[in-house]
Amino acid sequence: MTIFTIDKVRKTFMNGEMKDEILKGINLSLKEGEVTALVGASGSGKSTLLTIAAGLQPASDGKVLFEGQNITAMNQEQVRKIRASKFGFVFQFAHLVPFLTVEEQLMLMLDVADTKLKKRQQKKEIAKILKLVGMEHRKDAYPASLSGGEKQRVAIARAIIHKPKILFADEPTASLDSKKSKDVMLLIRDLTKMLKMATLMVTHDEEMLSYADHVVKMRDGLVQ
Repeated sequence: MTIFTIDKVRKTFMNGEMKDEILKGINLSLKEGEVTALVGASGSGKSTLLTIAAGLQPASDGKVLFEGQNITAMNQEQVRKIRASKFGFVFQFAHLVPFLTVEEQLMLMLDVADTKLKKRQQKKEIAKILKLVGMEHRKDAYPASLSGGEKQRVAIARAIIHKPKILFADEPTASLDSKKSKDVMLLIRDLTKMLKMATLMVTHDEEMLSYADHVVKMRDGLVQ
């Protein structure tokens, strides 16, 4: 089932007196339980498209529809609420809070998402998610004691703890070696299907494309 649609999205920046069109009318649909990978050379527009889809910057034209709602027509507060409660984010680096334990990282996300779960319920949900990502034995650890792969697993757990509908992943394996990259991609693929999310991922690593259900190639602001 399609739950997210990018409809004729354009993005233009002013470069002095010249217009620089980064996205030239992109159409894309995301379905629950599927991973869609965006690939292309640097400057092709893939990261710009991801940030517009995630509501992190506005489109110059076109629409972004989530479950039938036009995100591009919403005000900043409405978009913020959707991002916090319905979207999850994984980036190249884990960006964990250094003074919070693994468990506390996830508690913070539950508070940001305003899930209204009581502390006991939070701990129960966190235990489930940490078990899913193989990090239940590290719940009391601080980021400084975690390996790169472990940090990214915690980042993934944090991204899905509030049960988002859409997962946005921007180069999630770029800082990892090939073994850890494959482990992380397998985890993202399996969680996408298990939790019936739709995942939109930007990657430059062609080896990771085998884990995607759909591969979208971008060049010069267009889908090829």
